[in-house]
Amino acid sequence: MATDPVCYMVIDEDETDCRTHYKGQEFYFCSDFCRKKFEQDPDRYVKLARSMDIGPDISC
Repeated sequence: MATDPVCYMVIDEDETDCRTHYKGQEFYFCSDFCRKKFEQDPDRYVKLARSMDIGPDISC
């Protein structure tokens, strides 16, 4: 399971086509809306996810 870094919804990686790669990590989203929002400012969402300790290992 993964957490959408935009809306924090828990996502089954095998059930979604909404995903993107950023700095060598794969991120999963509940919808294209959240994916596009992330892609507009990925550093913002990576920073938020890191502060909340969610999402993939983004400690690079």
